[in-house]
Amino acid sequence: MIRSTKISLKFANTSKLKSVHQFIDDYKKLVIQFVDLTWEVEGLKPLLPKEITSQVSTTLSARIIQCAGKQASGIVRGTKEKQKKRLKQIEKFNNTGQFKKARKLQAIYDKVKVSKPDIQNVEPELDSRFVKIDLEKSNTSFDGWVTLTSIGNKLKLVLPFKRTKPFNKLFKKGTLKQGIRISKKGFTFMFDIEKPLKTEGSVLGIDIGKTTAISCSNGWYSKPDNHNHDLTTILNKMSRKKTDSKAFERCQEQRKNYINWSINQLNLDKTKRVNIENIKGLRFGKNVSKKLRHWTYTEIFDKIERQCEDNGVQVFKISPTYTSQRCSNCGWTCRSNRKGKQFKCGHCGFTMDADLNASLNIALPLPAISKQQRLKKASKEGFYWLPEGQAPIVPVVNKTNNNEIHIFH
Repeated sequence: MIRSTKISLKFANTSKLKSVHQFIDDYKKLVIQFVDLTWEVEGLKPLLPKEITSQVSTTLSARIIQCAGKQASGIVRGTKEKQKKRLKQIEKFNNTGQFKKARKLQAIYDKVKVSKPDIQNVEPELDSRFVKIDLEKSNTSFDGWVTLTSIGNKLKLVLPFKRTKPFNKLFKKGTLKQGIRISKKGFTFMFDIEKPLKTEGSVLGIDIGKTTAISCSNGWYSKPDNHNHDLTTILNKMSRKKTDSKAFERCQEQRKNYINWSINQLNLDKTKRVNIENIKGLRFGKNVSKKLRHWTYTEIFDKIERQCEDNGVQVFKISPTYTSQRCSNCGWTCRSNRKGKQFKCGHCGFTMDADLNASLNIALPLPAISKQQRLKKASKEGFYWLPEGQAPIVPVVNKTNNNEIHIFH
């Protein structure tokens, strides 16, 4: 697996920084030109042909032109691949009668079709042809040097840097790759790390929430930080800020730091597999609150997956249907069992934090509930939902208007 970390450019002098900034601006213009030239091209290849690369005007080297062309080709091909997947999903929605979802996705498809990808934040991705990383130089106050060559204008830039704790951690674990991404603020180094998957250990269920970021089936859950902030206080603060303000950006950074800080404390030493809710589409619709719009569950997913990958733990996404309504003690599943953060089973009286209860259910090998069963709204009346291999305590309990009894095992 590949892991990356950023290193600041602040130790380079003003002249070198100016040259780096100019190179990045020229490179970005190149990528934009190539995207314009290839947007309508069918069957685009990773390496652009000479008839395309010869059409651009720049002072950068031929190698950099080729590099920028390859990056632009990847952006265009990736966008078109996403469009193909959207078309398939639109067709699927229409075939299954989900016309509202089809219209929403069609609007996204049409918007992308008439507009090119936004690449204002593109960063040059330079390989070993342009980059030399030296960690052996002595008699200086710096830990390493990055030398950029063959970029054009007869430039050779030697840029110093100091290692960070994340850099040193990755350096011990893996192999430093000889390519970098470069921005106006710093470098991004990549490391190749081998981590075999564990074959022994327990299964851990993780429930994701808006108040408690994560709750685990082993009883561990994310807690407020040293300033007494948890995810909900940060989301409340974000909802009061203007989305284009610097205060909002600071809140975004605080949210990211809190999520990373919380999940970094997750102990996976005795875990071989993590079950996590497969949450989708919770922030869509007109009636979604500002707080919920700022709840980035995808950021939590990504951090958990990275943490698991680093520890050789497999990740399985589990349907969240009824996991928050099921009693982890007896298996009775009913909508009335959960009220906010409190769970109380209407059958056996078992009480627990609702998120922790859900995480216990997520860890279990519960049989999947079909769409037809969900549409019958079985949890309104309640039913027993037991793990595979266990006999049901009581077959069910749900009657329709036609007095037909439906049994859930």
